[in-house]
Amino acid sequence: MNWISNVVRPKIRSFLRRETPENLWIKCPETGQLVFYKDVEANQFVIPSSNYHMRVSAPMRLKLMFDGGTWLDIGVPEVSVDPLKFRDERRYVDRLKDAKSKTGLHDAVKLGLGKLDGLPVVIAVQDFDFMGGSLGMAAAEAVIKGMQTAVEKATPFIMFAASGGARMQEGILSLMQLPRTTVAVQMLREAKKPYIVVLTNPTTGGVTASYAMLGDVHIAEPGALIGFAGPRVIEQTIREKLPEGFQRAEYLAEHGMVDMVVHRHKLRATLSELCRLLSKAPAAVVQPQLPVPAHA
Repeated sequence: MNWISNVVRPKIRSFLRRETPENLWIKCPETGQLVFYKDVEANQFVIPSSNYHMRVSAPMRLKLMFDGGTWLDIGVPEVSVDPLKFRDERRYVDRLKDAKSKTGLHDAVKLGLGKLDGLPVVIAVQDFDFMGGSLGMAAAEAVIKGMQTAVEKATPFIMFAASGGARMQEGILSLMQLPRTTVAVQMLREAKKPYIVVLTNPTTGGVTASYAMLGDVHIAEPGALIGFAGPRVIEQTIREKLPEGFQRAEYLAEHGMVDMVVHRHKLRATLSELCRLLSKAPAAVVQPQLPVPAHA
């Protein structure tokens, strides 16, 4: 009877089963409300009812920023993949393989060269889905390469930061990337090219302690968690209750740590205006924004 249970039943089940996409609905992290995925996608991944800003993948972020959703990828120098031969519950090389398969990225930072309302710009995007956007040697090389390209092409440089901090699997080698990226920021300054940082949810750890807080202008998305250590760690250390909204974008804007909090719908226009102002370029001829493609 094995042929009935092993062959016939599975065929009947597959025939009767209705395939449903896994991401048909999204649960709002703030309110718990279920929202139709297509509605969130059409709204630039902002929950319409609560205004909660969902995380955006690096390719999607570039599509939302560049004219026509097109850009040139900037190649990044190769680095040693696993210099410490690190292993915890799993080997580091296996974690990297899974992250690359999940995101389609080479590492946590993706670079693009294109036009923003007609003005050439270089944009770097940190993808939190790639091992928490952690900063390792490959990610730092991407940041540095992006800044070098901005100097070579004489363009503004825009950094979308999203990270949990330094990559523990690379140990001291990841911490060495903090001064390296800081030197690259200084190179931008010496070339007098605008450096604009967009802090997204979350931006913490060594990234906050280096290039993420060294911009000419700091913009934050609404509700973004921004800081060095997390609020829970701080509360346990000082044994005091933190103020309401501590380390959130709005709180930091009120206390002078970021320049402005900008809704995602207005972010492209704000960046365009800032780039032109800081580079003394003429006013933009506004380009129509590319609709968000399905399942990008």
